[in-house]
Amino acid sequence: MDKRNKDILDIALPSIVSNITVPLLGLVDMAIVGHMGDASYIGAIAVGSMVFNVIYWIFGFLRMATSGMTSQAFGRGDKSESADLLSRALTVGIGIGLVFVAAQVPVGWLAMKAMQPTADVYYLAQRYFSICIWGAPAVLGLYSMTGWFIGMQNTRVPMVVSIMQNVVNIMASVVFVYVLGMKVEGVALGTLTAQYAGLAMAMAMLRRRYRSMLHAYTIKALADGKAMMRFFTVSRDIFLRTLFLVAVNLFFTSAGASQGAVILAVNTMLFQLFTLYSFVMDGFAYAGEAIGGRYYGAGDAAGLKDTVSRLFKWQLVMTIAYTLIYAAGSGTFVSLLTDEAAVTAAASDYLPWAVAIPFAGMGAFYWDGLYIGLTATRGMLAATFSGATAFFTVYLTLFPVWGNHALWLSLVMYLVTRGVVQTLMWKKICGKLCG
Repeated sequence: MDKRNKDILDIALPSIVSNITVPLLGLVDMAIVGHMGDASYIGAIAVGSMVFNVIYWIFGFLRMATSGMTSQAFGRGDKSESADLLSRALTVGIGIGLVFVAAQVPVGWLAMKAMQPTADVYYLAQRYFSICIWGAPAVLGLYSMTGWFIGMQNTRVPMVVSIMQNVVNIMASVVFVYVLGMKVEGVALGTLTAQYAGLAMAMAMLRRRYRSMLHAYTIKALADGKAMMRFFTVSRDIFLRTLFLVAVNLFFTSAGASQGAVILAVNTMLFQLFTLYSFVMDGFAYAGEAIGGRYYGAGDAAGLKDTVSRLFKWQLVMTIAYTLIYAAGSGTFVSLLTDEAAVTAAASDYLPWAVAIPFAGMGAFYWDGLYIGLTATRGMLAATFSGATAFFTVYLTLFPVWGNHALWLSLVMYLVTRGVVQTLMWKKICGKLCG
């Protein structure tokens, strides 16, 4: 294997492992409360986890903006700017987290109002929220550090941190629940402990591996108005893009729920196939962020063009593999998740949509990584806006006739539109380096 393919896999594979471990934090919590003897506990964790998933998803710009800008500084060999970017990102991430802690009462009230849980679930979910919200500075600070590590071409540190977080979460939750006799509070404290353990470990590995460049850290970096403005401009575009992503995903869930429990179950299970696909494709997208941004920052046109080509081939191979696997085994996947005859029967009508998802979504994942690496965030925003517009247009037009099939077609069109728009914009975005 040549060096450039090795570089791609060195970044992609640890990222894939990290992506796979992330849901385990939630699964551990769910497994523990699932044996507490009351469905309200499960509902409380489900509601609380959804609230934090949405909050932290919205602030994913901390990782992406930091990754793209750092990879460019890395490509230029500018260690001072790399260190400054870390200080800015950490300050913003932890600062936003502290704001959430300070505003936890109104944020918690709004979150519960939006989720509208039953009375018994409400109290328990509120307890879970009131503890886990103290982890916001750690989570958002770690977002910033993860983006920085990716920009520095190092995805092994985030992988090790993710694995360690799961170990700590399991151990702490077991102690709090089974040794100290806590209920939802114990699960929340286990999660909180894992979050701060992750931040501490990332800090320790930062100091160990990048000690030589940490001297470049300076408070002056925070006072650089022009640099901070660029960080917030890049972050703003990604933030708005994420709002469209959240809107589409939440609407997909709510539109399925409005059609009854069977359709909701079918849509939820089949959407997991898209999630499994995204774990791998995001890994290669991270490689696009890191390596594409590095070559762009260095002004290396040949390196950038070659990376674009190789990433396409890697993602095409993975997409074909996923499509073949889903075509052969999606029915078996549904059977593994449920033995409800009504759900299995209904799912068979929608399996072709799940099979179509990999090719529909390939372009969106492929270009997102490269666009982040080039900090072409305005292009990402335009593509996602176009995709969301296509989603809601198709749904509103065809749902009265096609029902749930229209919802799945809307999702496919949303993904395809994002990829097509970014493809058409690439030459302009890349500029002379791609000319």
